[in-house]
Amino acid sequence: MEISRQPTLFETPRATVELQTVIIFALGDFQARGHALAGRQLPFDRLRGAFRRACSKFFVPEPQEKEILNILNSLGAQIIEMPDFVAKWPFRIIISEDLAKLAAETYSRLSSNQ
Repeated sequence: MEISRQPTLFETPRATVELQTVIIFALGDFQARGHALAGRQLPFDRLRGAFRRACSKFFVPEPQEKEILNILNSLGAQIIEMPDFVAKWPFRIIISEDLAKLAAETYSRLSSNQ
């Protein structure tokens, strides 16, 4: 029987959660903080804090911007690329009602587990 322990300062923690689940959890976290998610254009920058918190919670290294965008795209989110001079992260994200509902359920389930 393996005993679970917290990693030391110099260890890299092993990922136990798929990155896609972490991203979905982050969207649920965003909603749990009282922000509307579904059906609106959100700057990518507005969601970065939720992605950081979710990665920290699951001890997963924060992925690159393109990796997050690819996962969001595969989940059915609409990604709109703006000109570079608009913002540091020139992307707008539109989340569907179905994905927002899945994110809220995932957040609720995983928050109560840990």
